[in-house]
Amino acid sequence: MEMTNEFKRHRRLRQTPSIRSMVRETHLHPEDFIFPLFVVEGAKTNNDVASMPGVYQVAFDNLKEELDEIVGLGLTSVIVFGVPKEKDPYGKEAYNEQGIVQKSIRFIKDYAPQLTVIADTCLCQYTDHGHCGVVREGVIENDASLELLAKTAVTQAGAGADIIAPSNMMDGFVSHIREELDESGYPHVPIMSYAVKYASAFYGPFRDAAHSTPQFGDRKTYQMDPANRMEAKREVESDLAEGADFLIVKPALSYLDIMRETREVSNVPIVAYNVSGEYSMIKAAAEQGWVDEKAIVSEKLLSMKRAGADMIVTYHAKDMAKWLKE
Repeated sequence: MEMTNEFKRHRRLRQTPSIRSMVRETHLHPEDFIFPLFVVEGAKTNNDVASMPGVYQVAFDNLKEELDEIVGLGLTSVIVFGVPKEKDPYGKEAYNEQGIVQKSIRFIKDYAPQLTVIADTCLCQYTDHGHCGVVREGVIENDASLELLAKTAVTQAGAGADIIAPSNMMDGFVSHIREELDESGYPHVPIMSYAVKYASAFYGPFRDAAHSTPQFGDRKTYQMDPANRMEAKREVESDLAEGADFLIVKPALSYLDIMRETREVSNVPIVAYNVSGEYSMIKAAAEQGWVDEKAIVSEKLLSMKRAGADMIVTYHAKDMAKWLKE
């Protein structure tokens, strides 16, 4: 059959698995993933998180076994969240040098020094009201919160954290923490800023894992409106000017447009946070047999890297590391 019109034959590069592999543009590797680690104080056994199948709070006494699995899978980074025994209005356990995160960091760096340990720096898990800062007469006070967040960051760095990751979304948190880290002798410790963090419905299961549900109101006065795009650009500009070394976009899947725009205006590493709701939806569908879990997780994580992420915080990290070895 004679073709009268010329056209491009794009299918030539899709003919065989080996050719498709040869021209593949985006790849996933175990070192791309940051595994969220919830460590609970006072527990003797790990606690399952009902809304997140396969995720659990690790008892401090069981950290060794957990780290053996993480390292054995080829994962290289963890982000540590603490579940304390006691809470109070000012989240004192967050900046306690013997607090659960600080103890966990010291243990990890001693037992598995090859791991990069990132410390989540926030107050919500430690306050009895569940908000990410100081509350006065029902208002989350920005500047008073900065002092406590900086104290928390300094104790985490002192415990050996490789990276500080402040997630509170208070104005000025990067510059305040940077100043305190520098003055306290930790100018070498980078800040992985939760620069773009939306007030999202996708966070629900995480609050079961971290016991951080607000006891009144919501977080819309400090986390971003999901309808806003230009606001994300302003947040990124501010955090870069204040000294952020990494930028996190959270959530990831519904904000890939924001991730791409963040990549285009910034040359620092970009981190996608593949949040709990995104994880739990796939797990629930997979348990019903409605989706191919391996295929859909791979596609989802590839979309984040394709959009510009250099690293991905994900609860799928262990499963993905296993699948990549197959």
